[in-house]
Amino acid sequence: MTLKSALLVAVGLACAAVAPAAAQDVPARIKSAGKVIVANQPNYPPMEYKDPATNTLKGLDIDLSLALAKQLGVTVEWADIGFEQMISSLTTGRADLIHSGMSDLPKRRDSLDFVDYMKSGAQFYTLADRKDEFKLPTDFCGKKVAMSRRTSFPDETAKWSKENCEAQGKPAVQVVGSEGSADARTQLKQGRVDGAVQGSETLPYLVGLEKDSYVIVGKPFTSLYQGIAFAKTEPGLRDAYVAALKTLMASGEYKKIFDSWGLADAMLDTVLVNSEPVK
Repeated sequence: MTLKSALLVAVGLACAAVAPAAAQDVPARIKSAGKVIVANQPNYPPMEYKDPATNTLKGLDIDLSLALAKQLGVTVEWADIGFEQMISSLTTGRADLIHSGMSDLPKRRDSLDFVDYMKSGAQFYTLADRKDEFKLPTDFCGKKVAMSRRTSFPDETAKWSKENCEAQGKPAVQVVGSEGSADARTQLKQGRVDGAVQGSETLPYLVGLEKDSYVIVGKPFTSLYQGIAFAKTEPGLRDAYVAALKTLMASGEYKKIFDSWGLADAMLDTVLVNSEPVK
C-alpha cells in the first residue's frame, strides 16, 4: 500500500467514525426528505416554550429533539399543532412524530408507539402565601384544584382523591379542568381555585422563574414516562430513534441536556418502548 492510499484509507475510517451511528436506520422517505416533521406545542416550560425576547424555541424537548435528529443525519421542521390534534397529525401525515411532553399512557398505545426518554409525575402546588394552609397533599381534599383538561392529570387526581380523601372520610378534591398549565396558574392567582396540578418536571422551573410566588406541596403522586410518539405504521422510524437515543445516552450528551435544564432526577437509565426496556 502506498503512502497516498494509506492516507485515503485513514481519512475514510475517520469519516466513518464520526458519521451518525443510527443514520443508516432512517427510513428511505425520511432520508430522502432530509428532515423530520415534529409536532410540538411550545407552551410547557421548561420542556418547550418560545423565548419572549427572541421568539425562538427553547426547552429540554427542543434540545433533545435536535440532538436526536443530528444523530440521524436529518434536520427538524417544527409543526406547532394543538395537543388535541397531535395524534391525528401522525395518521394524516402532517407530522412524522410527536415530541411535546406527551405521557406514555396505555390508552394511547392503540394508535401510537412511544420511545420513552424521561420520568414524570403529577404534583400539587399552590400560592406561596397559602403555604401554611397546604402543607400536605391531603390538605387539598375538598378544595378546588386546577389542571389541564388535555392531560391525564384530571383522571389521575380523581383516582388519587378516591384513595386518599374519600376513602378516609374526607371530601373529594374538586377537579377543575383548565385550558392548560398557564390557565391553571391564572385561576390560582385570581383566587378561583385553591391549588393546581402540573408535571413534576416543570415545577422547579416555575418556582425558580416566579420567585416567592408558588410552593410545591408533597411529592409526585403518580409515576409515568414521557415519550416521543410514532404512528404504529412507522416501526422503522421508531427503531431509528431508539438507536439514536441509545447513542446519546452512551456518549453522555443525553445527561448533558438534562443537567442543563436542572432535570437530572428525571433521566432514565435505559431506553424504553411503551414503558418496557429495549433488549
